[in-house]
Amino acid sequence: MSVRVTLVTAARSCSRLAERFDDDRPLDESGWYEVRLAARHLEPLGAAELRYCSPTARSRGTADALGYATLAQPALSDCDMGRWRGYTLTEVAAREPDAVDVWLADPRAAPHGGEPLLGFIGRVGGWLDSRPVDDGGSVLAVAEPAVVRAALVYALKAPPSMYWNVDVRPLSTVVLTGRSGRWNLRLETGG
Repeated sequence: MSVRVTLVTAARSCSRLAERFDDDRPLDESGWYEVRLAARHLEPLGAAELRYCSPTARSRGTADALGYATLAQPALSDCDMGRWRGYTLTEVAAREPDAVDVWLADPRAAPHGGEPLLGFIGRVGGWLDSRPVDDGGSVLAVAEPAVVRAALVYALKAPPSMYWNVDVRPLSTVVLTGRSGRWNLRLETGG
C-alpha cells in the first residue's frame, strides 16, 4: 500500500533577496504572472483526492489561482522563526552574526526563540507520515519552499545539514511515493 504525495511550491511573493523569515505576504505581480504561465501544466494536479496547502497567503493564493480546492494545514506552516520573523537573513546576520552561525551549524539550535530546524523537519515529516495510505491514492500540497525542503530531507532520511543544499524554485513540483517511514523521490517528465 502506498500513497503519492505531490508537493507544489508556492509562487513568489517577492524577489529572493527580499525574502523574509516566516513571511506571509500575498503573491506579487511576478508571482501571479508565473502562475498564469505554469497553469497549463499544474492545473491537472488538482485532480488529487486530497488537497492541502500551507496556511500562508502566497500558498493559498497559488492554490486558488490554480483552481485547487485546498484545506490549509498548520503542520505545513513555515518554520517558526521567533524574533527573526519578518526580517531578511542579511538583516539578522548584521544584528546577530553569532546567532546566525549557530543556527546554520546546529539543527537543534533555535537562537531566534522559535522552532529549531530539526523540529521543523520532524513536524513536516510527521504530516507526511500521517497521510492516508490507499494504493493508488493521491495527495497534493501547495507549500512554502522551506516546507518542501524539509519534506525532502525527511523523506530521503538525509542529514539535516542537507536542508541548506536543496534549492526549491517557485511553482516547482516534487513527487514522493510510499508510506510512513518509507518514502521514495519520484522524478517525472514535464507536461
